[in-house]
Amino acid sequence: MPKIYIGTAGWSYQDWIGSFYPKKQSGEFDWLQFYSHYFNCVEVNTTYYAYTSDKVVNAWIRKTSDAGDFTFTIKLHQDFTHVKKYDKQKINAVKYILDMLRKAERLGGLLIQFPYSFSFNDPNINYVKELREIFQNYDCFIEVRHKSWNNKDSFELFEDLDLVYTTVDQPQIGESLPFNPAETKGKAYVRLHGRNAEAWKQSINNFGEKQTYEEQSSRYNYLYSHSELIEIEQLIKPLFKSLKKIFIIFNNHPRGNAVANAFQLINLLEKRRVEMPKTTLAVYPQLSEISLC
Repeated sequence: MPKIYIGTAGWSYQDWIGSFYPKKQSGEFDWLQFYSHYFNCVEVNTTYYAYTSDKVVNAWIRKTSDAGDFTFTIKLHQDFTHVKKYDKQKINAVKYILDMLRKAERLGGLLIQFPYSFSFNDPNINYVKELREIFQNYDCFIEVRHKSWNNKDSFELFEDLDLVYTTVDQPQIGESLPFNPAETKGKAYVRLHGRNAEAWKQSINNFGEKQTYEEQSSRYNYLYSHSELIEIEQLIKPLFKSLKKIFIIFNNHPRGNAVANAFQLINLLEKRRVEMPKTTLAVYPQLSEISLC
């Protein structure tokens, strides 16, 4: 068995109160501390929008000090992947938090997520090489979304650069990549966004317009069925023969669906009953069959 890390994209969601976090919380209650009791990893997406301070990172480390092998995967700032404008100061800002987490033995790696428009061509290949050179001392997970990358040359490129290919599950719209889990040198990274095709199309149509949080999140509003999770399990399981480590991140976060599905996939892949809070069992009673409670 490889080392399996299963968690969610982020942990700070108000709409998880009542479906994961308890409705009544004391002044000492902390969401990350609570989260790390149930899961062994989290993907940090706030680092895509802002450069995180050492004070914040130190707080993460302190709050997970009793959480065993808990790890953070960090999403690279959009300046590098979408805007493509960065300088030495921004590079150092990213490396600083990565080094803090690595020193604390809490770093899973760096997620480099490119937009759908980032297709397979020579300039983009060179740009990937450029970023890999900058972050050569870290495990890097590369996410490309355009199906032009679905070829032998791109996978050989990732292998040569020791870039872990990120497999994405989302609605198959336009020129998006199919869900086909793969590994690079014994490592894999899987991101599950849900399959809400209509909301995803609407989100594309509204791109660039001002939207509420609910509108922005609507495309992730999806609960994977048990049969869909079995399908995902069956696609991931063949990798286990060569895998040493795999990260699986649920991003279908509205209302706590990501949490429920993460518990279910832990049960499927690790073949064990799962500890979960009473709040989750109350909202998702079907999980009682796999719960330790």
